[in-house]
Amino acid sequence: FSQRYQQSTNTITMTRYSVEPDAEVPHSKSRGSHLRVHFKHCREIVHHIQGMPASKASKFLEDVLERKAIVPFTKYTGGIGRKAMAKQCNAPGDKGRWPVKATAVVRDLLSNAVANGESKGLDADKLYISHAQCNRAPPGRRRTYRAHGRIGKYASQPAHIEIIVTEKKDDVEKASDDEGEGARGKKITKKMAAKKRFVKIGA
Repeated sequence: FSQRYQQSTNTITMTRYSVEPDAEVPHSKSRGSHLRVHFKHCREIVHHIQGMPASKASKFLEDVLERKAIVPFTKYTGGIGRKAMAKQCNAPGDKGRWPVKATAVVRDLLSNAVANGESKGLDADKLYISHAQCNRAPPGRRRTYRAHGRIGKYASQPAHIEIIVTEKKDDVEKASDDEGEGARGKKITKKMAAKKRFVKIGA
């Protein structure tokens, strides 16, 4: 029994992410499974914050909770009302909402990813969301009672969310190129280059 148990424990692996960043690139991860928040809400939030700096995304999520910013709905737009605030983020059809519960969950996952990065020695000010994904989890099945003795389904739509934050590299300045073409140099035409090659003979 102990030998079989040992073999089974050796096969246990850590949770897989849909994307595995390069080990040389400084990054940190965070994920939540079977979260009791609407999958469609989480998808729209995660889609909007992807690529943002972590500090900016955290501020945006806080503003959504306080109704100072809105989450634009771009994919699951059935029955989503038009909001004047959605014009600020160029939402198609000005459709958006303030999904408070899902926003709080995504904010906590993001802060966890940033904290994981800080424990690894990363600079929190340079972190940005390089990967953010939401997948549909198995529905929680319940029942509701309808008229005439019938029973209807009453399912929740939970979500799996994963976030990866990466540290931005420092910008490298281009070397000065005063003579030829470059960041600060002047463009040289073929005629000017030919003149430079031409050597006068005699006076």
